[in-house]
Amino acid sequence: MTVTATSVGESDQLEPRTAPGARTWARRLVRLLPAAAAALSGLLLYVSFPPRTLWWLALPAFAVFGWVLRGRGWKAGLGLGYLFGLGFLLPLLVWTGVEVGPGPWLALVAIEAIFVALVGAGVTAVSKLPGWPVWAAAVWIAGEAARARVPFEGFPWGKVAFGQADGVFLPLAAVGGTPVLGFAVVLCGFGLYEVARLAVVWRRTGTVRRAAAAVGLLSLAVPVIGAVAARPLVSDKAEDGSVTVGVVQGNVPRAGLDFNSQRRAVLDYHARETERLAAEIKAGKVARPDFVLWPENSSDIDPFANPDARAVIDTAAKAVGVPISVGGVVERDGKLYNEQILWDPAKGPVDTYDKRQIQPFGEYLPLRSLIGAINENWTAMVRQDFSRGTKPGVFTMDGAKVGLVTCYEAAFDWTVRSEVTDGAQMISVPSNNATFDRSEMTYQQLAMSRVRAVEHSRTVVVPVTSGVSAIIMPDGKITQKTGMFVADSLVQKVPLRSSQTPATQLGILPEIALVLVAAGGLGWAVGAGLRGRRAGDA
Repeated sequence: MTVTATSVGESDQLEPRTAPGARTWARRLVRLLPAAAAALSGLLLYVSFPPRTLWWLALPAFAVFGWVLRGRGWKAGLGLGYLFGLGFLLPLLVWTGVEVGPGPWLALVAIEAIFVALVGAGVTAVSKLPGWPVWAAAVWIAGEAARARVPFEGFPWGKVAFGQADGVFLPLAAVGGTPVLGFAVVLCGFGLYEVARLAVVWRRTGTVRRAAAAVGLLSLAVPVIGAVAARPLVSDKAEDGSVTVGVVQGNVPRAGLDFNSQRRAVLDYHARETERLAAEIKAGKVARPDFVLWPENSSDIDPFANPDARAVIDTAAKAVGVPISVGGVVERDGKLYNEQILWDPAKGPVDTYDKRQIQPFGEYLPLRSLIGAINENWTAMVRQDFSRGTKPGVFTMDGAKVGLVTCYEAAFDWTVRSEVTDGAQMISVPSNNATFDRSEMTYQQLAMSRVRAVEHSRTVVVPVTSGVSAIIMPDGKITQKTGMFVADSLVQKVPLRSSQTPATQLGILPEIALVLVAAGGLGWAVGAGLRGRRAGDA
């Protein structure tokens, strides 16, 4: 019998070959997949934010982020977290460079993304623990808490809670403020990944640990159940009667930084719109408001030092016949203040509120000498630093207690809460968006005000120079709003409320509790790692 052998060379020719170069590129693509997924999941989180109403995209965003981080080392977590932060913050904060160029925008994002990188490292550490979605969500909130405080007194813009104004989780803001609302969203996202992961494990092996399955399912279910249970805390019913509020948006001659050189025109625009509103009231076309709210910077000419500006405001107040809250820039004892002025039609200015949380690089310049050495144009933009107010601002307007939260302050938990605990029955958020053109900034800030309305169960009114002015009910719903860069006014009867939500009463305690949970999880993870190393050495 004859046996025919096939040579080794002939056998290789019968099998498909993969070129070494192709295998190298395939390996590189596999290695890049987590990095790409981290950046894209950050982008997905951005898309969940206003002006879009796709709040639910935050859940798959954190699910993918959890998949990227779970089980990795802390160094990989740093890098992947930074990519997630860039994917989220680069598009979210693009408005910061609308008029000043990309330099400040990119610098801000580069710094803020460091906090997200640290969160990424923390999540990788706690992802090895039982019940890791709970620890990981707490680590995220701890990162937000740090970002809201440092550097330069913090920058809380982009808190997860601020993307949930249209979401099912919103009632949780009344339970524990933005930390509890954000924690619920992030926990649900990580829980979504954990359930999906365990489903894959069960399909492969046919078994899943009951404790792990319970944690995954509870991470998904508890935030939703909690939000449903919190709905009775959300109400738009009047407790202390109602008032009719007027909102004036005077518009500006031009968008951009040139707004500041048009101070008299801006004041005249707001006076003119107020007088037009007065004519409509006289004609019976709209109801007479009990008071009128002007936006921040509606009079950048100091009415205490400039008789012409004082006369313009006084004429507008007399025309409408009710008190006006005027946003002014005033100089007192050589110091500048971003001030709200309560202007009575008969008595003139009778009360003031000085903005307490002023904006770095906008209203004051940190590290002025260093920044001036880098670029003199930046120091020229902020020639004189604004000074900070020291007291909450609650105006008594026709018997109603109106809390003042000026623009940037709406992003900070403590500033809004202080007005409510000081007796505010409703809140005004006077703002100036003219320097940010038609960017998403005004919509992001409006969403913050909607969250604050539910958090403290107060009507929130947002008078803006040129962005989107609005009236928000205590349940977070917008009942009236203006367009952008138009002169307009809003008049509506709104409820006054004095009861305090759990979030108002608890204040900072929920955030402290979640930070402690994060610290406990990280401590447990580090301790477990050290014990594992010692056992390995032994």
